Amino acid sequence: MNNQTNKRIHRHKRVRATVRGISSRPRLSVYRSNRSLYVQLIDDGAGKTLMAAHSRDGVSAKTKTDRAGEVGRIIAEKAKKHNITHVVFDRGGYRYHGRIKAVADAARAAGLVF
Repeated sequence: MNNQTNKRIHRHKRVRATVRGISSRPRLSVYRSNRSLYVQLIDDGAGKTLMAAHSRDGVSAKTKTDRAGEVGRIIAEKAKKHNITHVVFDRGGYRYHGRIKAVADAARAAGLVF
């Protein structure tokens, strides 16, 4: 692993020491690779992933940022179907910028509160 990846993992561990998801307010976890973006709603108390979405789920946007916005909208719609409105946002050690911000803004616009 390179130094940049090690720094991100260190930031993620520091954030995860305080951010916990419970069944009434699950953790919205974001993982970003070079090509794709993965989002999960996780109940840390039970140790289960409640639902997930990724940028390969029939997302038709052209740019990576637009695809990230659609993923945020998709996860928010799935959460609303299961009566989940409040979440804790876990940016995974990434800067709140670009694709990470697009996911958060789209999820908020679709009705999630965090």
